[in-house]
Amino acid sequence: MTKGYGQYCPLAKAIDIVGERWTPLVLRELLMGGRRFNEIRRGVPLMSPALLTKRLKDLERGGVISRVPVPGKRTHEYQLTPAGEALRPIIVGLAVWGLNWVEARLGDEDLDASVLMWEVRGQIDTAALPEGRTVIQFSFPDAPRMASLWWLVIEDGQTDLCQSDPGHEVDLYLETDLRTMTEVWLGRIPLKKAIRDGAIDLFGSRTLEGTVGNWLQLSKVYEAAQDMSERAN
Repeated sequence: MTKGYGQYCPLAKAIDIVGERWTPLVLRELLMGGRRFNEIRRGVPLMSPALLTKRLKDLERGGVISRVPVPGKRTHEYQLTPAGEALRPIIVGLAVWGLNWVEARLGDEDLDASVLMWEVRGQIDTAALPEGRTVIQFSFPDAPRMASLWWLVIEDGQTDLCQSDPGHEVDLYLETDLRTMTEVWLGRIPLKKAIRDGAIDLFGSRTLEGTVGNWLQLSKVYEAAQDMSERAN
């Protein structure tokens, strides 16, 4: 961990642990359910593995996370301690502040299909889908070729994200540009409006088309922002 601020102030002491570059985003992934190293890394793809390892060690030394062996395997996973879990409203609050007060338009450099789809994967309400296997293909024609096609495979309450064809019959195709999907994900464009205006094309299962607003949940940041707004009113 780098040298601290040299102050007794509790804020300074807290920032010593959680204020390093990338650390809040690592915490975001942990708070969203990431446990394994590769799961966390998928949410911060521009972060080097060496730096992620260092930040995780810093958080462990700070008492925010602990490493727990995986039974029957020669590996471990990361779990939030009570101190780490107590950071949830702080990290969510920062994200909501960014959503409400950082007005700069999303630049092309901010659009990342891999991060977006990894977050979408975690927000699929499997209970709102039919029984059995459901396969949904997302297509972003404007994204780089290697990041233009994605598949969600939902089965037995689990959602897997694939970047290559999983070989199953696709039940629903969703096609849009990356910016539109990102804006919808953040709650800046209503999903129904994007579909009605043709910004998002759906074709395949009529059942899945008609219930897309049920099983495709939006960003947890948007949900938190809505909740805070309702409580304020």
